[in-house]
Amino acid sequence: MSIDWVWLLMGACAVFALGWVASRFDIQQLKLENQRNPKAYFQGLNFLLNEQQDQAIDSFIEAVQQDPDTSELHFALGNLFRKRGEFERAVRVHQHLLARADLSTKDRHRAMFDLAQDYLRAGIIDRAENALKDLEGTQMEGQAMLSLLTLYERSRDWEQAAKVAERLQTLGEGDFSARLAHYLCEQAKAIEGTDPNRAQTLIESALVCSPLHARSRLALAQLLRLQGKTLKALNTIKLLFKETPRFSGLGAPLLAQFAKEVHQTGEALNILNESYQNKPRLDVLEALIELSLADEELTPRADDSSPMSPSKPLLMSPVVQNLYAQHLVRTPSLIAATHWLSAQTLSSAATQATVLQTLDKAATPLKRYRCAACGFEALTHFWQCPGCQSWDSYPPERVEEL
Repeated sequence: MSIDWVWLLMGACAVFALGWVASRFDIQQLKLENQRNPKAYFQGLNFLLNEQQDQAIDSFIEAVQQDPDTSELHFALGNLFRKRGEFERAVRVHQHLLARADLSTKDRHRAMFDLAQDYLRAGIIDRAENALKDLEGTQMEGQAMLSLLTLYERSRDWEQAAKVAERLQTLGEGDFSARLAHYLCEQAKAIEGTDPNRAQTLIESALVCSPLHARSRLALAQLLRLQGKTLKALNTIKLLFKETPRFSGLGAPLLAQFAKEVHQTGEALNILNESYQNKPRLDVLEALIELSLADEELTPRADDSSPMSPSKPLLMSPVVQNLYAQHLVRTPSLIAATHWLSAQTLSSAATQATVLQTLDKAATPLKRYRCAACGFEALTHFWQCPGCQSWDSYPPERVEEL
């Protein structure tokens, strides 16, 4: 049987030509798809940078439809939905990702975390809590525990928050000792009226966790006072002045009160004087005046710069007036100036009342405490800002003393 080499050669050429044409078609198709996908993706990115979220979402949806297997686009789309408040659509996107069998372990954990954020923003707390707990032992555990901590703080579940803080400390996510002490103090505050012994144990645990925690020291002193252990309360406040002198302004009124009750004003006066000399705080000065008037005599000091002098009786208003005047020399203060002026006698009583009322109104904003994180101001010192929920963001000094 003879072989027609011509036809065989032509057939081989035809097969080669068809293969070449098919490969070129596939390459062109691939190029076309690659051109379409980046175009939609970059359009969405451009809209996002220009804060045009509606257009960005449309572009990302188009990109996802062209390539449903692109997980990054799903993540971007889900986060956009969540930021816009479309939580139901965000949940569907992340649930779709979790339903994919080909999703990597890393992306699966990431989708679980994002789904938990969707639930959190939507207010579905129980589902968010369960989703975050499911991430324990994964690479996302640190972030999940931080979100869980925020969740427990907002729901004021301080016991669970303390457990999570301990876990984060173990994971090496930061120093949570001060935060843990706050949680223990919050638990103690809730039960101090019904179970003071348990409350004291919690506060003492807070001091073990964070020995220089000013709030724990103040809380322990107040709790001991409620239990009738005023002398122990006084000694606790003395430790506050020794260990954390920055918070002496918050502890000064308690020190004066407890010292008067147990008739130990002498040492308390020395502590307040020393604190005032180191840093002239108005709260410390007012505690000094209150305690000195109760003691009915001035504390002698070798230092002539002391805010008090033993040369005049305490109950004379000029003495108190002089103390405020000396304070004004050391640090300008509208509050102290108002107190000083209240002891003056103007030509008209009506005029004096009007001036004092005006000065007091002007000084009121200066008596507030201001959050260093968000600027929220309040007449009461907070350990956690009511505005931004930050801990220890309130300096112990009033606005005027900052």
